[in-house]
Amino acid sequence: MDRTSRPGTPGAARPRRTWTPWPGRRGARPAGTGLPATIAALREARLLGADLRAGLRGGGTAAARRIRRLLRADAVLLADLDGPVARHGALPRGSGAEGLLAEVYEHGTALRRPPLCAAPLIVADELAGCLIAAGDVAEEDLSEVARLVAEQLDHAELRTARTRIAAADLRTLRAQISPHFLHNALAVIAAHIRSDPGRARGLLTDFADYLRYSFSTQGDYATVAAELQATQTYLELQRARFDDRLDITVRMAPEILPVAIPFLVVQPIVENAVRHGLERKAGRGHISVSGFGEGPLVVIEIEDDGVGMDPQLARAVLAGSGPPAKGVGLANVDQRLRAVYGPEHGLLIETAPDSGTKVVIRVPRFMRGVVAE
Repeated sequence: MDRTSRPGTPGAARPRRTWTPWPGRRGARPAGTGLPATIAALREARLLGADLRAGLRGGGTAAARRIRRLLRADAVLLADLDGPVARHGALPRGSGAEGLLAEVYEHGTALRRPPLCAAPLIVADELAGCLIAAGDVAEEDLSEVARLVAEQLDHAELRTARTRIAAADLRTLRAQISPHFLHNALAVIAAHIRSDPGRARGLLTDFADYLRYSFSTQGDYATVAAELQATQTYLELQRARFDDRLDITVRMAPEILPVAIPFLVVQPIVENAVRHGLERKAGRGHISVSGFGEGPLVVIEIEDDGVGMDPQLARAVLAGSGPPAKGVGLANVDQRLRAVYGPEHGLLIETAPDSGTKVVIRVPRFMRGVVAE
């Protein structure tokens, strides 16, 4: 068949298609599509979110400047419920901005009082502020930008709330440090004072280091190296308590040691392994802590050869609905990891009765805002 023939109509030539190039440079889009302007507006909207990460009072001035550009207004004023917060450009004298602000707060709707136009900022269904613009600005355009600002403020409040929750979870975890462990550690140190004073001094130093790190107020994040040091200190105290029946293996790839991770995520898992896996096992026990890089991720594994648990119970522990005596700190650690890195980065538990337990932490090497102080 001739390549120029349509199927079923031999010899019929295909109609030639003619292409009309866009005016201007080759490949240029026709004038009037507005695509470059749209992209610029989207970029401004994205950067507005960065301006308002800390709320109106944290970045209101930069936000007002950006909003003025978006609306092509003569001036812009941002206010919260306590009054004006930031402005860019000069409002006309005698424009009545304060009166207009009061009206918007009273009625909760957009209003125009030439030369001004105002729209409320509704955050989580609550009145949180007002956006006022001067100049030839359409009311519907102002309302749309006000909704954008309100959404960014809502995101900022959610981030703040998440930070507060994470801090509260960390305080809760510190409060969960086992009195049982503290009592046993001191008892072991006391028992060595006469029989082995040198070791007693070393254990007392380890105990002080453990407490110093666990109750540290240095920040929400620590390096893998710091977490590892605290974990090794804890394990040395437990080894003495187990009369050296506890075998310990620690393997950590050097490249992940400086990586920042949430404070107190490894040691609580190790404590859980000792208390609920190895204490109930007869004879010697073994626990290993290993870490390595996996592409853009850091993987830390804590494994013991203890009594294990039913997988259904493990899921209940992570959900926070397990028995109070089970899973010391596991649910807390899982929640904090998910809050920082997202729901896909919670703990993974592999276990079965009489088969030991393996807990896996898998988190990004780099995450915005995750910095060890």
